[in-house]
Amino acid sequence: MLLAVDTSTQSVGIALFDGNQILCEESWISRRYHTVELANAVQSNLSRAGLSAADLHVLAIASGPGSFTGLRIGMALIKGIAYTHQLSVIGIPTLDITARAVPVRDIRLAAVLQAGRNRLAVGWYKAEDGSWVADGLVENLTFDELLKKIDQPCILTGEINEEIRQAVEDHDLIDAACPTLALRNPKYLAELAWNRWQGGIVDDILTLSPTYLHRGDPIPG
Repeated sequence: MLLAVDTSTQSVGIALFDGNQILCEESWISRRYHTVELANAVQSNLSRAGLSAADLHVLAIASGPGSFTGLRIGMALIKGIAYTHQLSVIGIPTLDITARAVPVRDIRLAAVLQAGRNRLAVGWYKAEDGSWVADGLVENLTFDELLKKIDQPCILTGEINEEIRQAVEDHDLIDAACPTLALRNPKYLAELAWNRWQGGIVDDILTLSPTYLHRGDPIPG
């Protein structure tokens, strides 16, 4: 049984996955109340699925980029559960979760999340063996800077507000993912982490840390 938690931004998600089906999932917009809401939401979803923390075998956390407060709260909760119940932990980059929802095509993909002050965290992906694979470091860009980097057909997905969606509507090279595909969904975090766990790849709970947003420079993975 895997518990997945994503607190990268105001969009928070929780999912329970047993390798065959999503037993329970919940997503909501948290208005800076991660501390108050998260632990209760995890307990509520466990209860809804008829489970307790003792039934868990592995934990997944979205590791960023994202907001300092959100990532810190999610990481602290997951590490606390892991220490208490001696569980493995797997961190998955937040933009990998975003990209996973989009059907794979032989075209470049830009997954974005809002970084504040009219900036975007941008992760670039390419199609490889039927999956989206990260292609370079995450960048912190303005929308205009992002547009200048797109010189070939590209899918744009993630936290796309109305202004951005309208701006790219008639762009010759950009295909914006529909809102339902652009939504970051915790079930994809669960799936990506499960696949890593089945491959025997887990993170060191002592060294696993969030990737925060930085202005201007590329963000190490």
